[in-house]
This record gives sequence, structure tokens and C-alpha cells, in this order.
Amino acid sequence: MKKREKKSKIEPRRIVFYDEKNDEFSTAQIEPKKIDGSYRYERTDGIRIIPHIFWYRCVAVPLATCFLKLKFRHKIVGREKLKEAKGKGYFIYGNHTQIIADALIPTFICFPRDASVIVHPNNVSMPFLGRITPYMGALPLPEGMEATRNFNAIIKKRIDEKRAVFIYPEAHIWPYYTRIRPFGDESFIYPVKHGTPVFCFTNTYQKKGKREHPQLVSYVDGPFYPDEALPPRERRRKLREQVYAAMCKRAESSDVTWIEYVDGRNNKE
Repeated sequence: MKKREKKSKIEPRRIVFYDEKNDEFSTAQIEPKKIDGSYRYERTDGIRIIPHIFWYRCVAVPLATCFLKLKFRHKIVGREKLKEAKGKGYFIYGNHTQIIADALIPTFICFPRDASVIVHPNNVSMPFLGRITPYMGALPLPEGMEATRNFNAIIKKRIDEKRAVFIYPEAHIWPYYTRIRPFGDESFIYPVKHGTPVFCFTNTYQKKGKREHPQLVSYVDGPFYPDEALPPRERRRKLREQVYAAMCKRAESSDVTWIEYVDGRNNKE
């Protein structure tokens, strides 16, 4: 049963949207770099393992712990389900509702495994931070045939290494959004191709004590498996439907509206 949303003393900010699949509400203004065949995806081999360990384990994990706990009182429910994928690589899908937190949450969901996150090229194009995020697991989407081959090769390598690969299928950031936006089945080609388990996590916003700012609670669900009895395209579609249904059900746990999203197609104001 969907929780009854609680009214905050603070009037929620309103955002008008017109396209649930394509509208973007991130405030970051970044000129994305071109991810072509010259882009180096592997940042954990040879001597590059040193900056990877430093930025991932020594910097990102402690800072992420402080940020998520202090700002969001972040909690993860259902991490034990990932034990079903012990000894295997897997893909995990999540809803995209935070600019910074969404880059950090994967680290804790799959800990102690390293997390790899498929990202928009913006995430490796930022001044200074763009040089660091690849060492923290960011895998930017490619442009061109050679880059696509390299991208597919690193995905296969990460799965062979029994790592977790995170995907935000909604693609665009809608801060504090409490529902699940529609997304296609394109990204589900990866678990179908590699025959891996699939999980999902759903970020929800809930009232926590007397704090005005909502608590961020992430629910993990799965595993879901590609149905080998179906043709590859139907396997993709079925996985997408299973993940979408699980995320929609979990989204009902949100009981705080921090930002109100108004459908501009129906708004007469």
C-alpha cells in the first residue's frame, strides 16, 4: 500500500515538465568531451591501480560516507539479496534522482566489490573531477565504432572480474522525484548478452523524525535472470518489465514531496 505523503512545513519547490523521458533538471552546465577510440577505459591495470585505490578507497568511500549520512541519513535495505550473485558479475539498475548522491550510492550497495557505473560523458568532462571519476569506476558512453568496441570490451572485462556494473536507465536527473519515469529496454542488452543476474535499487524519500529534509532510503531487489527460452529481444523486454515493476512498487515507500513536479502538458496556469 502506498504511504500517505506527509506535508512539510517548507513549501516544496515546483518544477514543470513536458517529457518524462527526455527532460533534464540537473543544474550542471558541462560541455561533454567526445568519447572516441582514443579514450582509455581501463584505469585499474598496472601502475594505474595506485590512483584507482587512492581515489576510490581512500578518498571516495570516506567522503561518500560522510556526505550520504550527514545530508540524507542514507540507509540501504535488502543488500543481502546480492549474495545470490556471489561469484558472478552482475548489472544493477537504479532511478536517477540526485546529482552527487547517485555517483556515490553504488559504492555502498555493492561494497566491498568495486562499482563501475555507465555514465554520460559529462561525468568525465568536468574540470579536475573529470580526471578522477574514471578511477572511481565511471564508464562514459562511447561515440563511434572503435569507441563502442572498447566500451563493450571493458563491460565484458568487468563482468569477467565479477564486478557490479550500475546503470541509470532513466538517463536524466530529476532531483527528489518520487516516482519511476518510463525507460526503454536498450540497456538490458548487456545482461542478455553476458547471461548475468540483474538487480535494481530504488531511491525513496521518507520522513525521518523531526528533520525537515527527507531521509534517502535505497531498496535493493532481485535477482532477475534473462529468460533463455525467449529470443534475445524478448529477453530484454521481459527483464525491463520485471525491473520497472519492482522499482515502481518500491517507489510507493516515498512519503515526502521535497520537489513537486507538475505536468506542463496538463497545466493550465
